[in-house]
Amino acid sequence: MNYPWLRAPAAHVAETARTLLGWEAAANGVRIRLTEVEAYAGTGVDPASHAHRGPTPRTNVMFGPAGYAYTYFVFGMHWCLNVVCGAEGEAAAVLLRAGEVVDGLDLARKRRGGVPDRDLARGPARLVVALGVDATANGTCVLDGTGPLLLTPPTRPVAPSAVSAGPRVGVAAAHDVPWRFWITGDPTVSPYRRHVPRRRS
Repeated sequence: MNYPWLRAPAAHVAETARTLLGWEAAANGVRIRLTEVEAYAGTGVDPASHAHRGPTPRTNVMFGPAGYAYTYFVFGMHWCLNVVCGAEGEAAAVLLRAGEVVDGLDLARKRRGGVPDRDLARGPARLVVALGVDATANGTCVLDGTGPLLLTPPTRPVAPSAVSAGPRVGVAAAHDVPWRFWITGDPTVSPYRRHVPRRRS
């Protein structure tokens, strides 16, 4: 697989995230065209990254090699799905935030419980549910067909002029870093919500 982003260093994770817009993620009978992603670097400069303080049993997969899935559980109820990138030993990952279901629509509708089609994969947890992916995808290759998820490039890359960038969603640290990228005007892109710290009673 001769994809340039596989060889890009972790410090270039924002550009890798842009590159993955328009790629398609397929699993369990559903295929989704990615319309929104977020970049996270584990190089010591991004406190919003799970790998900011170095490897842990949970984040080891983020340290490479590139092209593998990193899944994690959030809020005690949702799975999120990332694609690992960066040189081996340098942690970085791109969160798959939202997309358009382009195949397996009936299956995605069944998994998501009758929501409007634009909402089937509109948000990282919804995208995971639509694909039917869970923790078993963690640490599996997303490019060679050996894991439950297969990521394939678009027939036509998304033009840079069609991409918007802004702050990441729901992160407590480095929330103003403009490392969320989306296809401008696409209805499947999730709404922006800034993180609001919970008040202790």
